[in-house]
Amino acid sequence: MAKVEKSSLNLPNILTLFRIFLVPIIVASLLVQFKGRAFLALSLFLLAAFTDFVDGYLARKREQITTLGILLDPLADKLLITSSFISLVELGLAPAWAVIIIVGREIAVTGIRAIAASSGMVIPASSYGKKKMFFEVLTISILILTIRFPFLKVSGVVLLYISVVLSLFSAGDYIIKFAKVT
Repeated sequence: MAKVEKSSLNLPNILTLFRIFLVPIIVASLLVQFKGRAFLALSLFLLAAFTDFVDGYLARKREQITTLGILLDPLADKLLITSSFISLVELGLAPAWAVIIIVGREIAVTGIRAIAASSGMVIPASSYGKKKMFFEVLTISILILTIRFPFLKVSGVVLLYISVVLSLFSAGDYIIKFAKVT
């Protein structure tokens, strides 16, 4: 594991803060009706999702892993994903029960990781979590496009169900890891 830096202001953390900044703009572009909102929302969402990949890559490559980044990056991811899904429920494009499972998983895993961290233990991201994030980004993207292309809704909902299953597997994986370290 790379050494954790004390200095917090670096490019990876700036990208993470930028992702957080984009969240309310994405929500507004989804919920306010105007011509071209689907493409604007999708573009901003994909830009934010891309910063998630880039900030982690840069932090590892440049050895600029900081305590702030360790705390903010997962928070930025959760804000982006949960606010986007909740907005899609408001638009009638995603069933609330599925989004509640995904949001509940995010809260539960955050709690588990916080409890472990308070005891000095780190539960790293799992492969299920990475697959879950990929499917969530894909799902949200397709559901956003449904605003303009309604025929995509079935595909988006199928992807959402896959995201729910991966969320549950990921939550189970974190619970098992937590049980092993406590």
